[in-house]
Amino acid sequence: MVTLGVNVDHIATLRQARGGREPDPVHAAVLAELAGARGITAHLREDRRHIQDRDVYILKQTVTTHLNLEMAPTSEMMKIALDVLPYMVTIVPERREERTTEEGYPVQEKERELTEAIATLRENHILVSLFVNPVIRDVRSAAKIGATHIELYTGTYAKAASERGQTAAEEQLETLKGAAMAANRLNLRINAGHGLNYLNVTPVANIDNMEELNIGHSIIARASLVGIDSAVREMVALI
Repeated sequence: MVTLGVNVDHIATLRQARGGREPDPVHAAVLAELAGARGITAHLREDRRHIQDRDVYILKQTVTTHLNLEMAPTSEMMKIALDVLPYMVTIVPERREERTTEEGYPVQEKERELTEAIATLRENHILVSLFVNPVIRDVRSAAKIGATHIELYTGTYAKAASERGQTAAEEQLETLKGAAMAANRLNLRINAGHGLNYLNVTPVANIDNMEELNIGHSIIARASLVGIDSAVREMVALI
């Protein structure tokens, strides 16, 4: 059964807008789990624009499902990951000027620099997922360098669904299916995320061998109107 991982970054974004303590992403994580989330995701960026180090450490102590730490594979982030020991690390590309992650990691181009990081994390019993574009070469590279999971970037699919119509969305969905099929053949476990919302999530949830969908913005946006409990339960039902 496909499960939901809730990304609490945008709760932290709201907190950082005023520089205070509220709302707390740790509180949001508790409510999300009670409503049916089976994982909590937090992206600790180098510029600390939303999630802070404190959040990651407290989430590790309080999350009762599993904690997925998104991060760039820098020496600073590796040190934090090895101290926190989350259930999973998802390695993502990161640029200071972007509002949110805009594409998958170019795995094939970065095999050498990723191999050591992945080996170190796995030696410390941390599962490693690579956030990848749905292209076969990067899926193959992820398997080659020792990742346990991939997270398929669904942003192109989501944009097609909202801007270009059903035919374009179906084309992108087929691309996702092809990448998932390749990953399954390579014994990679499959997650997906980015841009998924209440209108476009179900077709992605129906992809064969999909395990978890990591969703943040649309759930937190809905939660601002109806509360986290209702927002999470609605998404779980759709998945």
